[in-house]
Amino acid sequence: MGIVVCIVMVALGAILTLALDWNIEAVNLDVAGLILMAVGLLGLSTYVSIFKRRKTQPPSPAAPVVVEDNRHHLE
Repeated sequence: MGIVVCIVMVALGAILTLALDWNIEAVNLDVAGLILMAVGLLGLSTYVSIFKRRKTQPPSPAAPVVVEDNRHHLE
């Protein structure tokens, strides 16, 4: 799931839970909204943690540069 899908799921869950006042016999919209919000938040936290792990940081400018000399002098 992408970050946009997770945010949309949280928004739809909040709308179902907080804004709608429909009564449907087979579906409890409050519970469905809470489930959507929970899944969206779980997906968002998972996505962010994986995205943070993928970021690589370049070495600091104060780090010494190591140059290996692979030439062998045969005389």
